[in-house]
Amino acid sequence: MTQVLHTPPPAPVTAEDDLAALAARYGLSVSGARPSLPAYVGQLWARRHFITAFATAKLTAQYAQAKLGQVWQIMTPLLNAAVYYFIFGILLGTKRGVPDYIPFLVTGVFIWTFTSSSIMTGTRAIAGNLGLVRALHFPRAALPISFCLQQLQQLLFSMAALVVILLCFGVPVAFSWALAVPTLLLQFMFNTGMSLIMARWGAKTPDISQLMPFVLRTWMYISGVMWSIDKLTKNHHGLPSWVNPVLKANPAAVYIDLMRFSLIDSFHANQLPTHVWIIATGWALVVGVGGFIYFWKAEETYGRG
Repeated sequence: MTQVLHTPPPAPVTAEDDLAALAARYGLSVSGARPSLPAYVGQLWARRHFITAFATAKLTAQYAQAKLGQVWQIMTPLLNAAVYYFIFGILLGTKRGVPDYIPFLVTGVFIWTFTSSSIMTGTRAIAGNLGLVRALHFPRAALPISFCLQQLQQLLFSMAALVVILLCFGVPVAFSWALAVPTLLLQFMFNTGMSLIMARWGAKTPDISQLMPFVLRTWMYISGVMWSIDKLTKNHHGLPSWVNPVLKANPAAVYIDLMRFSLIDSFHANQLPTHVWIIATGWALVVGVGGFIYFWKAEETYGRG
């Protein structure tokens, strides 16, 4: 008696299997597939000239239709500072007890505008450039990064005006002004991370851009842009003791106060939170690196659907 062994029939070969094998044979890959993180960083570095050129072009075109042209790059933050001075400094009296209040206020407005504008442009970085995203293959993080770089260039124009204001109000040039450079670098890293996070959210839910102005306005009011956190918390004795350190440790307040400490001689180190440079570096690393990875994980979804 012989025993016949029956082997199961082979699985049918589908057209998809044939196409996958053909693509693998010729080294083809899925269009828009997410690369590895190191490869993604390398792609961004290879397109660094595009990122800087795109940022500069956006900055130049921003006021191209205005008669005063690029003068508005300086006039806009100055006018904002003038409005805040009238409302908060004069009408609400927040300038009382704050030395060099106008340099204090203008510094806060300029540094806050850098953060808020970076976040707002980030929310529309993908959703507002779908034609570019769908037409060309490039790492999508180049868009929010270039918008943050545009805001940094805008801030540098404003800083030139700020230096003039400081000198006009008798603030002397000091070696501490050099601390403005690492402060701006840390803030740029933080802003870029926030922009990348908002770009991913905005790509999925465009309505985020309508909500963010209200969130940013609330954030501005609790960050000491127009008033001194120390003075306000001391004048309100009913506040819990933890309110002051929490307000001063929020990232917007940290970078604003670090810039004030760097540029204004009447703003002393005891007005800064404890271990302020560690806090500033921690915010920059956590949000900057974390935001980049968070954005990269959804790379293949941008511009689809």
